[in-house]
Amino acid sequence: MKTFHSVLIVGGGTAGWLTACFLAKTLGADGAAEGVGITLVESPEIGIIGVGEGTFPSIRGTLAAIGISEALFVRECHATFKQGIRFDNWVRPKGASGADHYFHPFSHPSQRPGGPELLPYWLRKLAGEGVPFAEAVTMQKRIADAARGPKRFGDADFMGPMNYAYHFDTARFAALLAEHGRALGVRHVLGTVERVALDAQGAIESVHTREHGAMRADLYIDCTGFRATLIGEALGSPFRKVDDVLFVDRALAMQVPYPDPETPIASYTISTAHEAGWTWDIGLQQRRGIGYAYSSRHSSAERAEQVLRAYIGPASDGVAARAITLNVGYRELQWVKNCVAVGLSGGFLEPLEASGIGLIETAAYLIGFLFPFNGQTEPVAATFNQMMRARYERVVDFIKLHYCLTQRTDSAFWRENADPCSIPQSLRDKLEMWSARAPHRLDFVSDLEMYPSTSWQYILYGMEFETALHAGATDPARHDEARAEFAAIAQMAARAEADLPSHRSLVAHFCARAAGR
Repeated sequence: MKTFHSVLIVGGGTAGWLTACFLAKTLGADGAAEGVGITLVESPEIGIIGVGEGTFPSIRGTLAAIGISEALFVRECHATFKQGIRFDNWVRPKGASGADHYFHPFSHPSQRPGGPELLPYWLRKLAGEGVPFAEAVTMQKRIADAARGPKRFGDADFMGPMNYAYHFDTARFAALLAEHGRALGVRHVLGTVERVALDAQGAIESVHTREHGAMRADLYIDCTGFRATLIGEALGSPFRKVDDVLFVDRALAMQVPYPDPETPIASYTISTAHEAGWTWDIGLQQRRGIGYAYSSRHSSAERAEQVLRAYIGPASDGVAARAITLNVGYRELQWVKNCVAVGLSGGFLEPLEASGIGLIETAAYLIGFLFPFNGQTEPVAATFNQMMRARYERVVDFIKLHYCLTQRTDSAFWRENADPCSIPQSLRDKLEMWSARAPHRLDFVSDLEMYPSTSWQYILYGMEFETALHAGATDPARHDEARAEFAAIAQMAARAEADLPSHRSLVAHFCARAAGR
């Protein structure tokens, strides 16, 4: 029986190098008898797409697992702290009567030991008339609105009173991962793959590079982006488009400097809905990354650039917009024979909730956990494909949740997003259940979910979904207890705002720590 001792990762960037670092830490990269030799080959001619520059809180565990300190990451990647996403004008158009935004915080709803779950009591309006769910059950929006960081100077790496992720420069992140991966023993080869050779069973026999000829391994990992050179072109794994559900398929991106070096840095992504899509607005240390993700079926490229420049204002004058085509969908078979896809080669579901890097993390973890040391790839591939397919399906539903509950009717884009014909049956079933009861963790299979049940709750009720609770959903004897808890959260938010440092000073502290100052 053949045993597997070598991995060849084709393609670099975040997908390639994050996978390489994770496998080097979990499988060993020195090629010794007890380890797995890992080689990464990437073309110097191909750049990084780098849409979004945002992550989900899982990245903290990944950075800790591969051995990159938080301070080094913040300094080298020009990173800032992300405490959630603010959604502007998603429920109704700008200027309409009603709330103009809602917040998706990363911190879970507060619940003291033995205390009641607060969501049903919020639905009973015990937090007060008109108090948004996210503001009633967490301190995080008040902290983020005040441009405070999620942690204190003395908190340990990746720890803090608020849950958080990061914004960062994707090119610098890929460079940091590459340096770290080489230090972990990953063999780095610069070369352009020109063709892929298959064996008699249809598995990959070798990849042929212009500079180094044939390169062989036991397992091949395709990180070639939308090109999908191995999994798509060579092995023919079909791509399932989901553009009938998620309409956004284009993006325009700009980098805009701050007007002043001491300008406060927002510690959340600002996502603003427009006539045919939405803009992201991300604060890094020296600049903002701003882009417009839109549907080419509902807007021309010229009109999209007008919308983006109008959002940015005079700061966009003289700044070129980078155009990006998004191939929205995923491969239901992402592991075929001795090849597995990671990153864009496996799928992409628009940058709205920063699922891209989270799905890379999941794939890398599964490869490390399921690695076929005995050479038997079929059962491993079946398990990997089942778990990744289910995760993509759930992400599609979660992203569509942001769109389909809109009250906007001002453009075809929003009207069609709210059309039940564009909503997956799996999501329609969830919404039908949640019209009579609140979402619960038992609605979700944790190993298959990208987002926890609380994230679904924040979006659902941020979009002003109505749930008609049955009489026994709350205990009248605990109503005063719930009211007291809502009041305590508001009081703690005021203290936390005073206790936590400004976001910019927190970032400066971590940069100084990394420099040894």
